[in-house]
Amino acid sequence: MTQPTHFTITELAREFDVTPRAIRFYEDQGLLAPRREGSNGLRRVYSSRDRTRLKLTLRGKRLGFTLSEIRTLLDLYDSPTGTITQLQAFVDTIAAHREVLERQLEDLNTTLAELAAYEEQGRSLLTAGMEKRARKPKAA
Repeated sequence: MTQPTHFTITELAREFDVTPRAIRFYEDQGLLAPRREGSNGLRRVYSSRDRTRLKLTLRGKRLGFTLSEIRTLLDLYDSPTGTITQLQAFVDTIAAHREVLERQLEDLNTTLAELAAYEEQGRSLLTAGMEKRARKPKAA
């Protein structure tokens, strides 16, 4: 069975488990460019290219890329330039993104260590308060 060459917004939304509104947003951001058909051009018709770009957009979002980074990568993919230029830009974008994630991971680890210290300090204060209360003589 061959893959259809044209898709409706409903078909793509169903296939990729996203809302039609999300697809329209990606269109507004220049990530998708459906043809317009019907009266007044209200019906969107997405090509196989749009389907691939949506798939790559969603994958990029899962990996934490910004829409701007995704658009750059998709535009490189579509450009007629040599694959070496495209591959270098792709690798550079991924390396920059990885550096950001590593810094965020370092910040998260620092924050987690600080929270663990505060939690331990709070537990110690609670334990000390309970022990102090237990030693206090009761009023007659």
